[in-house]
Amino acid sequence: MTELDQLLTSGRDAFARRDWTAAERDFREAADLAPLPADDLAALADSRWWLGDVPAALAGAEELYRRLTAAGDRTGAGMTAIELALRWGTRGDLAMASGWLSRARRSLEGLAAQPAYGYLRYMEASMTMDFDGDPGQAAGAASELDALSRSCRDPALACFGRVLSGLALARAGNVDAAFRQLDEAMLPVLAGEVPAEWGGDIYCTVIHLCHSLGDYARMRAWTGALGRWTSGVSSTFVYAHVTRVHELQLLSAEGEWDVVISEIGPLSERLAGAHGWMAGAGFCELGDILRLRGDAAGARRAYARARESGVDPQPGEALLLAAEGRPAEALDCLVRSLGEGSPLDRARLLLSATKTALTAGMPGLAEAYCSELEQTASRYASPGFTAWAAEARARLLLSAGSHTTALEALGTAIRIYRSQRARHGIATAHELLALCRLGLGQGDAAAADRATALAIYRGLGAGPDARRLAGPLPGGLTAREAEVLALVSRGASNRDVAAALVLSEKTVGRHLANIFAKIGVTSRTGAAGWARENRLA
Repeated sequence: MTELDQLLTSGRDAFARRDWTAAERDFREAADLAPLPADDLAALADSRWWLGDVPAALAGAEELYRRLTAAGDRTGAGMTAIELALRWGTRGDLAMASGWLSRARRSLEGLAAQPAYGYLRYMEASMTMDFDGDPGQAAGAASELDALSRSCRDPALACFGRVLSGLALARAGNVDAAFRQLDEAMLPVLAGEVPAEWGGDIYCTVIHLCHSLGDYARMRAWTGALGRWTSGVSSTFVYAHVTRVHELQLLSAEGEWDVVISEIGPLSERLAGAHGWMAGAGFCELGDILRLRGDAAGARRAYARARESGVDPQPGEALLLAAEGRPAEALDCLVRSLGEGSPLDRARLLLSATKTALTAGMPGLAEAYCSELEQTASRYASPGFTAWAAEARARLLLSAGSHTTALEALGTAIRIYRSQRARHGIATAHELLALCRLGLGQGDAAAADRATALAIYRGLGAGPDARRLAGPLPGGLTAREAEVLALVSRGASNRDVAAALVLSEKTVGRHLANIFAKIGVTSRTGAAGWARENRLA
C-alpha cells in the first residue's frame, strides 16, 4: 500500500469515528501528495468545520462545488451548494447564504425527485419564514417534504418537514402543537438518521424559539438534550460553544451573573466568525447584565458587538438610554425595532416599550403597547409573554392609582417568574408589590416586599436598582463613594479599588478624603466600622 493509500485509509477511518483532528491531518497530508477524490475532499472540509477552521472549511467546500460542477455532477454540486448556504447562514452572512441557495437551485433544476431538492426546499422555506414571518410557505414546504421523504425513503426529509410544520404552528400561535411536531422531529436526529450539522442547526433553532417565547422550562430541557447530543459529535467546535451560551442564558435568568460575565464575552468572540447570531445573543446577554449592574460603558460595548454580529441589541440599548434620563430617545429606538419585527420579535420589546412610554409621559402609547402584549400572550400561551403582560398591566394600573387590580396582575407575574427561576423579574415584581401595598395602606406588608426586592437586587449586584430602592445613602454619600467605601471596608487597597471600579488611584484617594470628611472618621479602620454600622459594607 502506498503512502497516499495509507493516509486516505486512516483519514477515512478517523472521519468515520469522528476523530476530526486525525482525519484533518491525514487528508491534508494526502492532499499534499495528490488531488483528493471528491468524497475525501468533502470529508476534509467537514473535519475543518468541526474543528472550527471556518475559512478553510468554506474554501474546501467551494473547491468541491467547482469540481463537481465541472464534472457534470449536478446532484453533488447542488447538495454542496446547499451545505455552503447552511454554513454561511450559520455564520451570519445571509447574503452569501442566499447566493449559494440560488446556485443550488440552478444545479438541481429538473431534479425535484432527488433528496437534495428536499434540503433545498427546507433551507428556502426556513429563510423565507425568518425574513417575513409568514408561516404559510413553511407549511406548504412541510407537506412537500413529507411526500418526498416517503418516495425517497429519506428520514432526514421527514424530520425537516416536521421542523417546518412545528415552526409554522408556533408562529401561528399553536405552541403546544408546535412542540409536539418538534419533539417528534428530533427522533431521527437522535437515531443518527440526520446529518450531524443539520441536526445541530435544528437543535439551535428550537432552543432559540424557546428563548424567544420566554419559556425557560422548555429551554432548559432542550439545552440539556443539545448538550448530550453535542458530546457525541464534537467538543471542539460550534455546537459545544453554542450549548454553553444557551446554558449561560439560563444561568443569567437564575441570577448567576458573575459566572455569566466571566464566560460569555470570550465565548461569544470565539463564535463570532462561525455562528454569528449566537454570538450576538451572547453579547446581548452580557450587555443586559452589565447594564443592570450599572456599567453603562461596558454594556454599550457589548451591545455594539451584538450589532456587529447581526443581532439587534434591543430592548437593552433603549433601557440604557432610559436609565440615563433619555426616555424619548429610548422610545425612538424601540419604535424602530418594533417596526421591523414579527409578532414574536415584538413581544420581547413590548414590556420595555410600555415602561418607557410611561416614563416619557405617554400613557396612551403605553396602553397600546400593553394591550398588544396581552393579545400576544393570549395567542401564544407562553409563560414568559404572560408574565411580561401581567407586569406591564400592573405598571399601567399603578400609574392610574388602581392598586387592588394591580395587585392581582402582579400575583400572576410573580408566580410565573418564580416557576421560570427569573430572579431579576421576581425582584421587580416584589418592588411593584410594595408600591401596591403601600397604596392600600398595608405598610408592614409593603416593607416586607421592599426588603425582599432589595435583598435580591443586592445579591445580584444590580447596583442601580438597589440604590433606587434603598433611597438616599447614609452620611450624604454619593453612589460612587458608597461603592468605594464598600470595597475599602472589605480590606481593598486603593489600587484594588481603582482596578475594580476602573478609576485612577488618584481619584480613589480623592473619594476617600471626601468620605472621611462626610462621615467624620480619620482612618480606613474607622470608615470600615462606620460602613458596617450603616449596612454599606
